[in-house]
Amino acid sequence: MDAANLARLNDARRARRAAMLLTDLEKGGDAVVLEGEPVEPSLRADIEAAFRSGKSTAIEVDGRRYFLNVHLPPAHIVIIGAVHISQVLAQMASLAGFDVRIIDPRTAFATPERFLGTDLTADWPVDVLKDRPLDAYTALVAVTHDPKIDDYPITEALRTGCFYVGALGSRKTHATRLERLRADGADEAALAKISAPIGLNIGASSPAEIAVAILAEIVQTLRTRTLSPVGDSK
Repeated sequence: MDAANLARLNDARRARRAAMLLTDLEKGGDAVVLEGEPVEPSLRADIEAAFRSGKSTAIEVDGRRYFLNVHLPPAHIVIIGAVHISQVLAQMASLAGFDVRIIDPRTAFATPERFLGTDLTADWPVDVLKDRPLDAYTALVAVTHDPKIDDYPITEALRTGCFYVGALGSRKTHATRLERLRADGADEAALAKISAPIGLNIGASSPAEIAVAILAEIVQTLRTRTLSPVGDSK
């Protein structure tokens, strides 16, 4: 790998952008491809699949062999609300390889004793997210049931393009939430990205089962997400 490609990969890592080192195994040349950049049409499907899976792989296209070395940012899950669901979800998500952090200004809930080993901040999301912003490789899970706490991070997740935005609540609760967000200027395309009621519909009832449904939906969304548009090289 030449110095320019290494520098580009490092820049992408610092910016939490997905990148790939595409190596022509026949000719020996390589190039860095960022998610969303134009690629050869014949390589598009394989590149998209590699970006979704996060797995490096060798491919053969039109008689030529390539190696796709994928570099994805670590996927984050930001949970708004230090509730019972969050206790289980944080543990399961960590085991699944996600970086997890929990934000809740309610100090009665956000205690280190309840969330041992978890990145926990007892402060308002509007303040926390200024210093540690959301991005496209973050899943936002809002579970406080309190609009004063949940609404800002949901809006921010839609604005920054989080790959998953989920909010706890019934359909009636969500309808009221949508009215508030529309009043604050959110458009219908953005609002349609919110998963509510949150999680896959598996009939979950207990906090642990709801956490399972949420994590399953996050993984499903990450691995089947619509990538940034990838155009032709022409």
